[in-house]
Amino acid sequence: MDGKIELEGMDIYRPEVDVVLVRRKIGMVFQHPNPFPMSIYDNIAFGVREHNKQIKKSELEHIVVESLKRANLWNEVKDKLNQSGLSISGGQQQRLCIARILAVMPEVILLDEPCSSLDPVSTAKIEELLIQLKDSYTVVLVTHNLGQARRISDYIGFFLNGELVEYAKAAEMMINPQQKATEDYLAGNFG
Repeated sequence: MDGKIELEGMDIYRPEVDVVLVRRKIGMVFQHPNPFPMSIYDNIAFGVREHNKQIKKSELEHIVVESLKRANLWNEVKDKLNQSGLSISGGQQQRLCIARILAVMPEVILLDEPCSSLDPVSTAKIEELLIQLKDSYTVVLVTHNLGQARRISDYIGFFLNGELVEYAKAAEMMINPQQKATEDYLAGNFG
């Protein structure tokens, strides 16, 4: 690995950094949904319980409900909270994973191709959710879907072979890229 990743001026890879604290401040959503093999309720409650061993049941229930609502999932699962998180659709599972992150109130949400295995309806729900979340969180999304990048990004960083080629406001980059490699990628000449 080269370089460093800083959160609030702190290099998160320094040996003295508390990994648990970093994991609380940064939530990660992976390409394929990864709900825990437990109930929908316990998927959300898990991280909250880990970070707050003394939490009251009523407070935990409130956090679970609010997290599911913020992830636009509550109406679909409110009668299934005791069912396995693995029993719902892929799009619902991905929103469950987002709700699980929201429950611990991170500062940053990282998403690695969160819609790559989803149908267009589920993708639209995730995109709508991300647009809402970016008002409250720093959201970093990795996507190869140019349409998705256009629809939801404020800024875009174009990477090629592990190097940052260009970083700009999304609208500016899409209309007037400054680097030839960026222009070629956006034109569909490779990728």
